[in-house]
Amino acid sequence: METFETLVRTEFAPKNTYLNTASTGLLPARTVAAMHTAVESSAAGQPTDMFADVEATRASFARLAGVPAGRVAAGASVAVYTGLIAASLPEGAEVLTAEGDFSSVVNPFHVRRDLKVRSVPLEQIAEAVRPGTALVAVSAAQSADGRIADLPAIRAAAREHGARTYIDASQAAGWLDLDAGAHDYVAAVAFKWLLCPRGVAFLVVPEDLGGLSPLFAGWVAGEHPWDSCYGPIDELAHSARRFDESPALFSYAGARRSLELLEELGVDAVRAHDLALAERFRTGLGSLGHEPLPAPASPIVSVPGLGRRQGELSGKGIEVSDRAGNLRAAFHLYNTPEDVDRLLTALAG
Repeated sequence: METFETLVRTEFAPKNTYLNTASTGLLPARTVAAMHTAVESSAAGQPTDMFADVEATRASFARLAGVPAGRVAAGASVAVYTGLIAASLPEGAEVLTAEGDFSSVVNPFHVRRDLKVRSVPLEQIAEAVRPGTALVAVSAAQSADGRIADLPAIRAAAREHGARTYIDASQAAGWLDLDAGAHDYVAAVAFKWLLCPRGVAFLVVPEDLGGLSPLFAGWVAGEHPWDSCYGPIDELAHSARRFDESPALFSYAGARRSLELLEELGVDAVRAHDLALAERFRTGLGSLGHEPLPAPASPIVSVPGLGRRQGELSGKGIEVSDRAGNLRAAFHLYNTPEDVDRLLTALAG
């Protein structure tokens, strides 16, 4: 069996120091090859069965998330799925969100002017749930600075007050030990830590489908899709597939291979690798006199005041993000201790 290091080096060979997975993850070699095959086959008039790729991708994500495949919808956008959930709420319902959370998680609730949206600091979410709160919507890991939500406490508080929970795992799926089955709804884009092409996203719903109405149901939402191409759909899928968006097939042809790789590596091993690199960076920052924003046990490290150096670092072949004036570095499975040290050396200079 290939070791973690050997398998990673087989799949990734970045030509720079890429520390920007929180924006976009790198594609494994097997994913690139699968997409080439799919595109070339289609150009030749003999397309591969990319709908089979969609189902394999759905099943793989379900295993990574710890839920049955029947609870997973396959789409392309977290914002679309947030909108679906927002549309399910009654007039006047209260939605509790975290201050400064990613727009795709919160904006669809604000667009509905008849909802009451309340925002509190991330660390106060659990204690802020109250009688009358209908939904708690929060990212598992914050995009801006990597802070991790206390999901068990949030879930417990929501249950105590009869509220549902909606978790955006876009910055967590692929490295965090995610128990999607513990929540009512979990959404995630796959082009970050899940290493998939853009155009792939997932929504986990309860076994009873969570009271959602399939507002954008097209032919793929039918129980028998190829019999649902014309006129109203007689029978919607009995599973979460009724919430599928018409899939970006070439993206799913690649995504199947990306999630296959993550299953081979194991999320536990990926998390240990990522967090060790982040801790190495935090320790090095201290020796340089810099204090990162608090985000324990996160592979995302955000450093105040250094965002202005993003362009300079990019010119040196080191890719990070500038978020609200903060330098954001994100460490994933293809990164090495040498990458960390290269960034620290550049910052010291």
